[in-house]
Amino acid sequence: MHRRINPLAIAIALAATLAAALAAAVPAPSASAAVAPATYVLARAGELTITAPVAVSLGSGPPGSQRTVQMGTVTVTDHRDPGAGAWTATVSSTDYTRTTAPVVTIGRANMSYWSGPATATQGGGTFIPGQPTAASRVTLAVQRTAFSHTAVAGVNGASWIPTLVLSIPFSGVTTGVYTGVITHSVA
Repeated sequence: MHRRINPLAIAIALAATLAAALAAAVPAPSASAAVAPATYVLARAGELTITAPVAVSLGSGPPGSQRTVQMGTVTVTDHRDPGAGAWTATVSSTDYTRTTAPVVTIGRANMSYWSGPATATQGGGTFIPGQPTAASRVTLAVQRTAFSHTAVAGVNGASWIPTLVLSIPFSGVTTGVYTGVITHSVA
């Protein structure tokens, strides 16, 4: 006669035996032992970041003309949950300088910017474009708000495709390549 052993029954019996052995090995707390509350501080899980295109070409144009180009996608990602709150993305510009002699500069006030609406959002809260339409474009003579988010906790983010408009002056410029830097930041 063959006796069949149930593996589950053996596992349960073994667990019960181990539990009894552990209970006997661990002394009970004394009557004077105090229970201390456990505390845990949850650090922010991530960062607030912004990404933008590395380079963009405005092409060429004669004095007195305008060059308009979409910059490419700018994205803010807020992984500061829990407790993430409001953020504001800003944009600024340097002057545009001819890279060879004679050195000539097109002032940053000649560069205009408009964020346009969000092309994608993640999370709750309100996402507010700095300049939702072409009619609301601003010069980059000073730092400007590109996009913002209201204070709602949780992971969130937004993307937009800003438009740049360079007004080439009628005078004081010469043929050549002009370079400048547009900087997006978030805080």
